[in-house]
Amino acid sequence: MKEYGVFDIIGPIMIGPSSSHTAGAARLGKVAAAVAGEPIKKVEFLLHGSFSSTYIGHGTDRALTAGILGFDPWDERLKDALTIAKEIGIEVVFTKSDLGDVHPNTVKVIMTTATGKTVEVMGSSIGGGSIQISEVDGEKVEFNGEYPTLIIKHRDIPGMISKISAIISEANVNIAFLKVLRKAKGEIAIMVFETDTLVPEWAVEKIHKTGNVESIRVINSTKKGA
Repeated sequence: MKEYGVFDIIGPIMIGPSSSHTAGAARLGKVAAAVAGEPIKKVEFLLHGSFSSTYIGHGTDRALTAGILGFDPWDERLKDALTIAKEIGIEVVFTKSDLGDVHPNTVKVIMTTATGKTVEVMGSSIGGGSIQISEVDGEKVEFNGEYPTLIIKHRDIPGMISKISAIISEANVNIAFLKVLRKAKGEIAIMVFETDTLVPEWAVEKIHKTGNVESIRVINSTKKGA
């Protein structure tokens, strides 16, 4: 039987009017910014489904921008996020789009960082302020942003899961969830570790040096709070 938390019952603390279109949208923007990992100069939001049809009336535009700025769903500044972004020199663009067979509250966030790097994150607001991230830079992933997260892109060879898990255990970090995604045996795979606490930098560096690791993204938690 599913266990329910207080936020599943009464919803998240937030600036309204809608948990899906504002609280969830703010968390999507915040996770996207965390994935980028650098100051953002421009962001384009490709809005799908109900996001594209109601984003102004429900404040989704302000909520997504607030997340990019690092604001939480309950931050009073959310209402002024578009103005704040303009004042600090972040260009924000909203585009109605068809992202295919995905949840109706889905957005693809295309960010250009201060160093000129382009980072793409796609995710959905699935109700009650909860989110699900489904793509990072075109690669399929699966995590919800409620836990510190490592996304590790690596060669699909025997022993990779055990090697990386051992390093995380050595750091005294508990693994809450682990997902492995791949297109074909022996090619590129992606491991998504969601952990109870942050993985320290020395452990991340040690994972980098294990060999056959192409990239690691470290994402802090955006857990719904009180």
